[in-house]
Amino acid sequence: MTAVTRVEPGTPAGLVQQYQGDFAVVLPSHIKPETWCRVAIGALRRDRNLEQAARSNPASFLGALLDAARRGLEPGTEQYYLVPQKVKGQMQVRGQMGYQGVVELIYRAGAVSSVIVEAVRQNDTFSYRPGRDARPTHEIDWDAEDRGPLRLVYAYAVMKDGATSKVVVLNKHDIARAKDSSQGANSAYSPWVKHEESMWLKTAVHRLAKWVPTSAEYMREQLRAVKAVEAEQVGPGSIGAVRDQPVTETGLEQAADPHAGDEFVADEVTGEVIDEQDPPRSEYATYDPDADPTTEPDW
Repeated sequence: MTAVTRVEPGTPAGLVQQYQGDFAVVLPSHIKPETWCRVAIGALRRDRNLEQAARSNPASFLGALLDAARRGLEPGTEQYYLVPQKVKGQMQVRGQMGYQGVVELIYRAGAVSSVIVEAVRQNDTFSYRPGRDARPTHEIDWDAEDRGPLRLVYAYAVMKDGATSKVVVLNKHDIARAKDSSQGANSAYSPWVKHEESMWLKTAVHRLAKWVPTSAEYMREQLRAVKAVEAEQVGPGSIGAVRDQPVTETGLEQAADPHAGDEFVADEVTGEVIDEQDPPRSEYATYDPDADPTTEPDW
């Protein structure tokens, strides 16, 4: 028998249980809502700062959870981070997709057999020459006491027909630029501080997502489901009732966006914070086997 997770009504954990039915509507059919909600509650119990931010702004917390749910990702894990953040003096929760979440979306599209994303450290041996090598060569001395600091990160996918996608290789300067464009990257709560290697991996796989199919249509279907919930469940027992809470006035449509009220823009597919002046990316990310493997796509 599965143990029942007991929570206090009115707390962030209580809100997760209260709106479990709403999350169930949005979650993919292969994910059990009860299990998904336990993961969310577990994240609250592990991180006091997250719990405090969720109390301060429950709509932002529910919004981040809804975003994770419609993507079919586990909140508070390396699939989908729940990041406490102070905005205009008030603590709130921002959802941010992790590298495992991006990899999951690539697999879901069904076009790849494997995704390889690895960090290279100073004492590793790494070689890759575009145009000559189909894939990188990466050797690790597993007996070494210390592999050294992070040096490079790379990512590529093996398509189901055996072909290799574009190989993405980034150095520490590329990573530094990506970090500089991410709001709150230097905050003590930021994944860039708490999970540095994972964010290096995410930056690489984020670039890879531009070259291989992702489940963009899958996510649009989930967003349509969220809007259907908003249209049908705006009474006192629904997430739409969050607008009546004194700390926020956002409705379900805004709550479904974990970045509502924030002063930045996020990539719709990967969740990566981007510069508003960046060119818009294509609605679908596709793999072009004839593309020049040494250049980045012009998005």
